[in-house]
Amino acid sequence: MHSLIVIAHPEASSYTHAVAEQVIAGLQEDPQNTVEIADLTAEGFDPRYTGADYRAFRDGTVLPADTVAEQARIDRADLLILIFPVYWWSMPAILKGWIDRVFTNGWAYIDAEGEQTTRLLGRLAVQLVAVGGATQRTYDKRGYAQALRTQIDEGIFGYVGARRVGSDLLLPLDAASSQAGLQQARAIGANLTSAVREAAGE
Repeated sequence: MHSLIVIAHPEASSYTHAVAEQVIAGLQEDPQNTVEIADLTAEGFDPRYTGADYRAFRDGTVLPADTVAEQARIDRADLLILIFPVYWWSMPAILKGWIDRVFTNGWAYIDAEGEQTTRLLGRLAVQLVAVGGATQRTYDKRGYAQALRTQIDEGIFGYVGARRVGSDLLLPLDAASSQAGLQQARAIGANLTSAVREAAGE
């Protein structure tokens, strides 16, 4: 199984990156698993949805080269893993811009006037790992956990037909919960091969 891991945090020394390392370690417990990392900040990905992006959507003009390159990365993957900190109860702007620019009409879905949406990413499995800075009680009381699932799990990946194999929220609020979160990240990675197979009905 080949996984594309997309990391959206500006600091390489961040807890988010540490989580990514543990997910990778878990995945690589199976030597047949391969991994490609897309560190959006380190790679200088431009999240701005420009006129060129809009013209490609509206008129069917050629997509920008960086968008095509990101789509090729996803096309190579069996599993897409997004690892990101929660900013304002959602994903960081750089990751939202990556979604905006990469998940294009004609590649991720087909939305033609008068017709039902065609979802094109049914072959792709998706795992989300969000890192939050509030208590579980706050997430539950305010409905933020459900809001994340609605806007990302359903609103994005449900729309394109991707198979969601997991959506986890880690809350490293102290030393103990931080360590527990890293252990959970390792377990997430180790369990993904079987989760992807199960989601595919194998």
